[in-house]
Amino acid sequence: MLRWGILGTARINRRVIPALRLARRSDVAAVASRTRARAEAYAREWSIPRAVVGYQTLLDDSSIHAVYIPLPNTLHVEWTLAAIAAGKHVLCEKPLAFDAADVDRIAQAASAAKVIVEEGFMYRHEPLTARVLSLLGDGAIGAIRAVVSGFTFALEPSHNIRLDPQLGGGSLWDVGGYPVTYTQLIMGHEPKMVFGSAHWHASGVDEEFMGMLRFDEGATANIFAGFRTPYRTWLEVLGSEGGLTVPNPFRPGPIETLELERRSTIERIEVTGSPEIFVREIEDFEAAVLDRAPQVVTLAESRRTAATLAALHGAAREAGRVSP
Repeated sequence: MLRWGILGTARINRRVIPALRLARRSDVAAVASRTRARAEAYAREWSIPRAVVGYQTLLDDSSIHAVYIPLPNTLHVEWTLAAIAAGKHVLCEKPLAFDAADVDRIAQAASAAKVIVEEGFMYRHEPLTARVLSLLGDGAIGAIRAVVSGFTFALEPSHNIRLDPQLGGGSLWDVGGYPVTYTQLIMGHEPKMVFGSAHWHASGVDEEFMGMLRFDEGATANIFAGFRTPYRTWLEVLGSEGGLTVPNPFRPGPIETLELERRSTIERIEVTGSPEIFVREIEDFEAAVLDRAPQVVTLAESRRTAATLAALHGAAREAGRVSP
């Protein structure tokens, strides 16, 4: 069994705590907050055995094997490294880091401490993603020519950390990682050139982001992320012999239907997923730690993600193009 500690009381915990309890070899043992009142209230609300004051106090607890880090983006590197130093395995919400150099620091520390560190992209663990990759790998649509993907939701602007530049806010760092990682997963590597354009919020973060990625094979990808339109996710892959449309690529439901179009005919392919999303992510993490199974999201992949997102952000800031 893995005894988990949770660093912080973020909203995403509402999805992760139930998943930890449904996973076969995990136990939610403690939650940490900066104040005693908040830690104790949260522990009561979620029936967590122990409330801990201070993140480092939780890390110093030898009975905790792994930690989940849902803290604001700017704290991910700091507390991931602190957790590694304490000998804990780490599941950290995306983005793991803002640049490739910090991912390198994390990878070196994790290797020396012999612990698992993984960036939390839950869609990577779902059967829908595996089926998409299988179809594309088998040449279902021929050579891949283009990917079009995006993730948006309407953000309530009042006091939202996603609009705070001091906390690593912005749509690219928040939901932009999904279309970028899926595109690189499909292509098998990072792009050779990126272009970026953003609608900037008054706070200074990107409220909406549009990017294009160009790959060595001549393939391109258009990605979109934003806080100014209602919730929507999409992914379409265009090939030399057809196209594949993927509904709900980043938060798939229990049953999804792919649309494979070839020679003017559409084949609908039903894929059974998870009744409770995030559970497979936790179970794959358990397997990596307890069974030494291969990680689904490796730190090498997280390094590519950080490099491409940083390049896109830089391109938008400079109103030009930047190589990752």
